Amino acid sequence: MNPLLRRLQPYPFERLRTMMAGVTPNAAKAPINLAIGEPKHPTPPLIIEALARAGVDGLANYPTTAGSPALREAIARWLCRRHALDALDADGEVLPVLGSREALFAFGQAVIDGSRPGATVVVPNPFYQIYEGAALLAGAQIHCVNADPDADFAHRFDRVPRSVWARTQLLYVCSPDNPTGRVMPLDEWRELFALSDRYGFVIAADECYSEIHFDEAKPPLGALGAARALGRGGYPRLVVFGSLSKRSNAPGLRSGYVAGERALIGAFLQYRTYHGSAMSGAVAAASIAAWNDEAHVVRNRAEYAAKFTTLAPRLAEALPCAMPEAAFYLWASTPDDDASFARRLLAEENVAVLPGSLLAREAEGVNPGAGRIRIALVPDRAQCAEAIERIVACARRQD
Repeated sequence: MNPLLRRLQPYPFERLRTMMAGVTPNAAKAPINLAIGEPKHPTPPLIIEALARAGVDGLANYPTTAGSPALREAIARWLCRRHALDALDADGEVLPVLGSREALFAFGQAVIDGSRPGATVVVPNPFYQIYEGAALLAGAQIHCVNADPDADFAHRFDRVPRSVWARTQLLYVCSPDNPTGRVMPLDEWRELFALSDRYGFVIAADECYSEIHFDEAKPPLGALGAARALGRGGYPRLVVFGSLSKRSNAPGLRSGYVAGERALIGAFLQYRTYHGSAMSGAVAAASIAAWNDEAHVVRNRAEYAAKFTTLAPRLAEALPCAMPEAAFYLWASTPDDDASFARRLLAEENVAVLPGSLLAREAEGVNPGAGRIRIALVPDRAQCAEAIERIVACARRQD
């Protein structure tokens, strides 16, 4: 067995199941699960219809690792529209992938040289655990950069020691952030690009939540858009990851993209040729339909906005939390230990949430997720409203 497997920590939801093993949920109340960030809005009919039309024809041959030209072009056109890019080469700067999770992990294996002494991957903290797993299985170590609640949950990259940057090969960033919902502004991108230029590391920008925002006039700034605004032609040492899971309520489709610097995309394509990750023609057809349509995305955002604008203030009456800039989570403070509150909430109200400490690692003497819970407002409005009322009631009983 690969000895590096022993370095992996249990996935947050495995730890959550263990944590809740001795809890008996209140059977008098219907269960509501707000712990997992799995979209629950209906998948748009246009995607289902395109998948059905492709039918057997989409499964009758081996798909290519590079993906169909039509799909690459659809993704490139969408990225140019969304981020006001002058151009994006569908053949060399875009690659379809089987969802962003798979690609975020595999990319680390392709670009990290674990044989170099002190090989390091820098990650935000709290973070999506795939970043850590990718680093550890590639033979690197991680350096966590805590979200600062006193700075609107910004990650203080300026506090990372030069000695760490000097051995850093890869930086994962997530904007909009999971779990805080914060969007990185242009000045922070300028800082990260300057650090990448100075030390030579690659930036992997996880943008899977970029299309869940609450102001149609102000979509979140993305990494490619930031690079364009700063005159960084060719996107040096930059790749971005996105998917249809959240944007189009199609997590089971397992369809996403990687886009960015041509050399990095080429190297990743070479890796994936051996990795064996190729998208079927049927999924590609459904994906093209999704990327070519924006109306269903606008409707999806409106549904989230209706929930958040009503329920975030209501929750804040009992648990301190702020309206996120984007994504579909509330990041709320708890009146006591986050794990204890989550256990009590399940026992008393039959509502499942994710303790924030499970999303983070201790760094600089603290776990930045401790004392918070992540609430995924993914069910329908009625269920979400009922769940927030139960959470408020549970919190007030603690007082």
